[in-house]
Amino acid sequence: MANAQRDFDRRRAAVARTQKARRRWRGVVVTGAVAATAVAGSIGTSTDTAWFRNLDKPRWYPPAVAFPTAWTVLYALIAWAATRGLNRADRRGRRRIAAHLAANLGLNAAWSWTFFRARRPGLSLGTILALDASNVALVRAVGRHDATAGAALVPYVGWTAFATALTEELWYRNR
Repeated sequence: MANAQRDFDRRRAAVARTQKARRRWRGVVVTGAVAATAVAGSIGTSTDTAWFRNLDKPRWYPPAVAFPTAWTVLYALIAWAATRGLNRADRRGRRRIAAHLAANLGLNAAWSWTFFRARRPGLSLGTILALDASNVALVRAVGRHDATAGAALVPYVGWTAFATALTEELWYRNR
């Protein structure tokens, strides 16, 4: 009987180690994907062009330092919340969160390229509207499995809503 209990305890400990390793690995993968998005968006951003400098910007356009400051915090929140949601979800929930996260990060990076590189504010407005919808879907998918993680994504939704208004204003003023 003691041997059976010992074997059971060893198997349970092995399962716990495997689950802990999987949770850690998810965090590494999510953080890498978020970091890759940040790099792609950064490469796509070019504020030192004559085109950008000459855009008619509203008075409420934030100072340049606001953007990297906000995005650093937001990317950290996205990585933390998505990892926490993935780690608390069942297999089906993890697939849903991963799919929403992948679409979201793709749209996130795409906005910089459509606005700064393609110089198409109208197209970038469409991109950010799709990102807004994706943000809501991501918050819901993550929040289903962890309310705290879902709530941690709310500043991201707020910032991109502000960015949507700014993009629309830039498009309207410069069409």
